[in-house]
Amino acid sequence: MKKLIQKANVLIEALPYIRNFYGKTFVIKLGGAAQKKDELLHAFAEDVALLNFIGIRPVVVHGGGPKINAMMKRLGMKPSFVHGHRVTDPETMDIVEMVLGGLVNKEIVALINSKGGRAVGLSGKDGGLIKAKKKKLKLGLGDDMDKALVDLGLVGQVTDVNPEVLATLDKDGFIPVISPVGVGAKGETLNINGDDITSAVAGSLGAEKLIYLTDVEGVKDKKGKIISTVSKARAKRFISSKTIKGGMIPKVNAALDALKNGVSKAHIIDGRVPHCLLLEIFTPEGIGTEITS
Repeated sequence: MKKLIQKANVLIEALPYIRNFYGKTFVIKLGGAAQKKDELLHAFAEDVALLNFIGIRPVVVHGGGPKINAMMKRLGMKPSFVHGHRVTDPETMDIVEMVLGGLVNKEIVALINSKGGRAVGLSGKDGGLIKAKKKKLKLGLGDDMDKALVDLGLVGQVTDVNPEVLATLDKDGFIPVISPVGVGAKGETLNINGDDITSAVAGSLGAEKLIYLTDVEGVKDKKGKIISTVSKARAKRFISSKTIKGGMIPKVNAALDALKNGVSKAHIIDGRVPHCLLLEIFTPEGIGTEITS
């Protein structure tokens, strides 16, 4: 009986959060960490289905870099990167679109549906969801030096999001699952960073939360301790002081852009923890870092 009462207490603890978030939109980026193990993917799919059942509106954006690399190597191609950005020629773009839209996306959709959810797979090309322009990477040292522009090929940056297709799906209770490609002004397919698409989609929907599932525990201070809550202003200071550095910088900047565009809170959490979504959303402590406006 004691164990049953404990289970009831867990549900009661979650009640205020369920009440506060009912009818709100959460945009979730499923990073590579949570895609590496089947049990983590299953736990993620269960979390998303549960959110949907209790009246929260999840929108999922996913990546798939490791699987793209693996497919390229199987085909005898060598992935090429410049400062972490994939150089994407037309042949590589075909593989990116095939893997993201045809393999990774459908795997996630099928898993969510197997847990009772009603997921629908999309790319940024569907319904004109993600419009983009070609992105050129600036390389250089210091603010006063000329910065060389590197052409990354068919790599894009978001210029506009049309949320109508997402609103239509949401109205009928479907869960959108978006692969990170968009369409350029001439109809060309562009490979876009998943974090940037997640931020842009969250801003266009006025989401309650943007949540990044990553391969780290959260934002850490210089002593390596997780920072549970940080304001926009403090996060900018942490970037300036190099407390936040490396691959965490673009993720935090994407979160700050989303907050600027009306998202209430952004979360960076460890996707290697089973049911990390529920632990972050429905417990007072959380397990990662929340960035507030």
